[in-house]
Amino acid sequence: MQILQVATTTANKSDAERIARALVERRLAACVQIAGPISSTYRWQDTIESAAEWLCTIKTTEGNYQRVESTIRELHTYDEPEIIAVPIVAGSSGYLTWLQDQVDQP
Repeated sequence: MQILQVATTTANKSDAERIARALVERRLAACVQIAGPISSTYRWQDTIESAAEWLCTIKTTEGNYQRVESTIRELHTYDEPEIIAVPIVAGSSGYLTWLQDQVDQP
């Protein structure tokens, strides 16, 4: 089973906490870490923007990715939120087993 780390950013801490809690409660993520505020610079609708955001780092499995993305989109306030996933290629066996156990339970 492929383990993923998914990232999204939010406009404020309470939005990040709401998304994190929903993902863990629904057993779509074993853990969500929230960091911030971070400074983001990006182009949106042909204008360069800067904003303070909160970063959610989500630990899940490839099998849960689509539901993770759907949940983020359901709860997110942005028109087009950042949702990116990268595979975890290595990690401590105990942590990876714990992670899979958290998202594999009904």
